[in-house]
Amino acid sequence: MGLLIGVGNTKPTFPYDYYYGIEWDSNVASSACTRIGRPELHVSLPIQSKMRRCVLRDNGTVAYYLHANDSTKRDTGAAAKLDGTDGQVMVEIPAHYRKFEVDGTKFRCLLSEHALPGFHLVPLAYRSAYEAAVDRTVSATPKLASVVNTSTAFRGGNNTAGWDGTYRSLLGMPATSISLTNFRKYARNRGNAGKNGAGWNCDVYEVQKTCWWLYAVEYANFNCQLAYNAEPTSEGYKQGGLSQGVTNMSDWGGYNSYNPMVPCGVTNSLGNKTGVVNYTYKKSDDTDGQTLSVPSYRGLENPFGHVWSWTDGCKCNIQPDASGGLSEFFVCTDPAKYQDSNYTDYEKRGELPRKEGYVKIMMIGEYGENMPVEVGASSTTYFADYFYTNVASNTGQRGVLFGGYAYNGAYAGFSCANAYYAASTTYTYVGSRLCFLPA
Repeated sequence: MGLLIGVGNTKPTFPYDYYYGIEWDSNVASSACTRIGRPELHVSLPIQSKMRRCVLRDNGTVAYYLHANDSTKRDTGAAAKLDGTDGQVMVEIPAHYRKFEVDGTKFRCLLSEHALPGFHLVPLAYRSAYEAAVDRTVSATPKLASVVNTSTAFRGGNNTAGWDGTYRSLLGMPATSISLTNFRKYARNRGNAGKNGAGWNCDVYEVQKTCWWLYAVEYANFNCQLAYNAEPTSEGYKQGGLSQGVTNMSDWGGYNSYNPMVPCGVTNSLGNKTGVVNYTYKKSDDTDGQTLSVPSYRGLENPFGHVWSWTDGCKCNIQPDASGGLSEFFVCTDPAKYQDSNYTDYEKRGELPRKEGYVKIMMIGEYGENMPVEVGASSTTYFADYFYTNVASNTGQRGVLFGGYAYNGAYAGFSCANAYYAASTTYTYVGSRLCFLPA
């Protein structure tokens, strides 16, 4: 059946079923989902196919788009500047509409380009193509960045200058050892463009969630660590996953004390395409170390693994057993009201499990929360990603890290979440991304 588009019109004549999505049953252990909606949209993927890398100015305007097949070039074929000179290297995530349904044990995520009944608008957003770096050119006002830049002003990890010129140099790496509070501050140092004067942010929960649902619908499987398969099914659908990602580093602590070891921009050769690029680091004797699989999902390099990502706009209230015994999850959609003090301006979206484990049932609700309500799965069943929490020694207000890191193996993944840490926490293996929310 063809698309029901009226002559001279860009909208479907009968739009009520002009959507595509997935359905899954919480009683079924398989990580695979059932594709629902219009089959042809699962082939054309009209929303996902509009995701593309660009260079974004601090005022929130696009300087230029990057070449679909090679991010070192502009879409015109001319050389691109990815070092921050022209702006930040971002992935444009198009505005679209989304709806979640729950029918007993069956759950559905539906996507559409059109404002169908019951669908919510998912606004245009930009998320960094790379894990975030920090521009320390002006030491008083460091700026969160998404760049390919090997100068000392952009040194990554914990900013160890003594490693420059050695096998474990942090030049060109994403930045870590920064608190959520400071990641937010460094992003805001880009100015007051965008949503409510606070468009520049570190990784944002609502944007992370959007990317995850776009991926889940595209591949109709929650196990993002399945082997990458470039070939579509006989129907033309995507299959497989994004590989294990950078999750199996064998001697990370001994190599560089758990600092990043994959430089920003490794996947530039993929352009906007999904794929995996092999990266081999050098050991102290200048021989080749382990070869790591670096995934990119439609321009989003390392969407999981490598280093954890501090994610703003959400937080948890982990109560002691003797004082309520709840683990509450809160979300704020106004970036101007993000803070680390209390739950004012944050809306409770649900309650989290009191123990950690592989996620069996997600919160979902009206807005599709990709935080768990029940664990008890495995690395290959249900959602196939792990949830970290601790109600004995990690109570109080806690932020959320997403994605996992280079030691997590099968625990890591697109929806792997960690509710251990306060917003002031810093580690060499915890970074973030850069996001921009337009006005």
